Amino acid sequence: MKKISKVWILVLILALAAVAFWKFSGGKKEEVINFNKEKVTETTLQNSVTATGTIEPVTSVTVGTQVSGIVNKLYVDYNTEVKKGQVIAELDKTNLISELNNAKANLASAESSRNYQKENYSRYQTLFSKGLVSADEFESAKLSYTQSEAQVVQAKESVRKAQTNLGYATITSPIDGVVLSKSVEEGQTVAASFNTPELFVIAKDLTNMQVVANVDEADIGGVKNGERVTFTVDAYPDDIFQGVVTQVRQEATTTNNVVTYEVVISAPNGNLKLKPGLTANVTIYTFERTGVLSVPSKALRFTPTKETVGKQYRIEDCEGKNKVWTLEGNTIKAHPVKIGMTDGSHTEILSGIGKDAEVLTEIKVMGDDMPPMPNQEQSPFAPGPPKNNKKK
Repeated sequence: MKKISKVWILVLILALAAVAFWKFSGGKKEEVINFNKEKVTETTLQNSVTATGTIEPVTSVTVGTQVSGIVNKLYVDYNTEVKKGQVIAELDKTNLISELNNAKANLASAESSRNYQKENYSRYQTLFSKGLVSADEFESAKLSYTQSEAQVVQAKESVRKAQTNLGYATITSPIDGVVLSKSVEEGQTVAASFNTPELFVIAKDLTNMQVVANVDEADIGGVKNGERVTFTVDAYPDDIFQGVVTQVRQEATTTNNVVTYEVVISAPNGNLKLKPGLTANVTIYTFERTGVLSVPSKALRFTPTKETVGKQYRIEDCEGKNKVWTLEGNTIKAHPVKIGMTDGSHTEILSGIGKDAEVLTEIKVMGDDMPPMPNQEQSPFAPGPPKNNKKK
């Protein structure tokens, strides 16, 4: 019992010493008010929208065939550079040559028949003028001659068609460009009964590409021709490519209830880094101005109060919806300003304060024993208030 009493006497002495030290050291330390300031400066303000798109050649042509047959010869492969009119493939021509010869034979037969009917009609015309044949016989000879003329015209068209089909068996490039894809091999049969079989896809100029981006309906209102664009591709993550909006297409596309519009963007490709089919992550700058006098947007939201600045500062307020604050000695002074555009982080100042003026953006209260602010999160590992343990 005597031992326990000595412990409590020691605890009491230590507690009294701690209270005395706190009292004579001035109690709690005085709070220090610090202000964050930023200058009114000229900056570049811009608004942008983002989208994804696909790299495509500006001009690409699908080359097919209008006649059926076996692919006899291919003269190009993937990535082959071709010139307009260059032969790139040939189909087997055996049946087409046979059809042409048959059409020529029919034409020769029709011309012979026409010549005979012409002479026959001439004889009947002489006889009819002398009254030696009836009008019915004369009209019959005339009709036969007229029909033979029509048969010659028809036979000539058949020859012309057969010649054209024979020409289709030689496939030529319609443009100067590069072969992007090849869909057939030698020996393969192609059938052109219902549609034109695709043989090749040729891109005209890979140094001049375009991005076709899908822009959301909520953003399309600000997108216009001539706006600056930057984009990246996964193949070159460190490179930023430049472009310009060249077309905003009116047709809407709906996918999973999301409406988008196609925007075409120029993509110069002198170094041939951009390849058809790459996915582009696009940023379209819908509004952009340089050299704009502006302040951080949080300066317009800053509002000092007596509770936040303490008694050592005087607040000098003013009328106006938009205002910024400056610190002049111990006076926090408001300045009404007229604002313009904003990009979210900065806001244009049209009038009310000059360049290089320092505006207040935030108050920081410094002190060792300052409790956390109501909106400030406290670490779960910080010590809590002392517990009141009473001995029963």
